[in-house]
Parts: sequence; C-alpha cells; structure tokens
Amino acid sequence: QVQLVESGGGLVQPGESLRLSCAASGFTFGSYAMGWFRQAPGKDREFVTVISWSGGSKIYADSVKGRFTISRDSAKNTVYLQMNSLKPEDTAVYYCAAKPTKLNVSVYRSGSDYDYWGQGTQVTVSS
Repeated sequence: QVQLVESGGGLVQPGESLRLSCAASGFTFGSYAMGWFRQAPGKDREFVTVISWSGGSKIYADSVKGRFTISRDSAKNTVYLQMNSLKPEDTAVYYCAAKPTKLNVSVYRSGSDYDYWGQGTQVTVSS
C-alpha cells in the first residue's frame, strides 16, 4: 500500500524557518521523482518544487527560489522541504507527491503529472 505522510508543519512568524518531511512507503522510492505542492485557501494548488529520482536535479517555483530547498534521503525513503525566510504568502497546506520517472523533472510542474499524494500539512506564517 502506497503511503506518503507529511509532517513538520506549524505556525511560525515571518522570517522564520520550517522543515517539512514526507515519509514514503509501498513503492520503490529510488525510481520516483518527488514533488511538493501547496494550496492556500481559495486558491488553486500550485507547484513548489521537484527533485529527481537521484537527487541530482531540483526545480523550484520562482516564488520560493533561494528560500526553499528540497532534498531526499534514500536510506530513509524521505523527502524534505527546508523553508527559510518564510512569508505570510507561504501560508498553505503543503502536499508531497510522487511520480515514477527517471526522466528530466523540469517538465513535471502540474499536479496531474503525479501518481501518489500525501494528506498534506498546514503551514501558517503570521505575526
């Protein structure tokens, strides 16, 4: 049974940091690209970042470039999202997603590209 379980969300003040984790099970983690998406209230789900199966390629949305870092640990079947310099506009439910591919991940920015999803974790940035 495939499972993606996010954790690490919470309430922080602007400028602070959070690290989200997504623990994967039930599939061959090393053969999947892993992405993070987010959805704010009243808005569409948006792409945040994706990392290739090897970790060698990482793509970021312009809105988070330079502030967020995606990484993966194959020994733990876990993908991380380090979020620094958080802004109120980063407030959203964050979801991790998995796509079976060893191709170029730069094109995988749509939610419909991904096969598996987690349940999401809430991130709130507010003073």
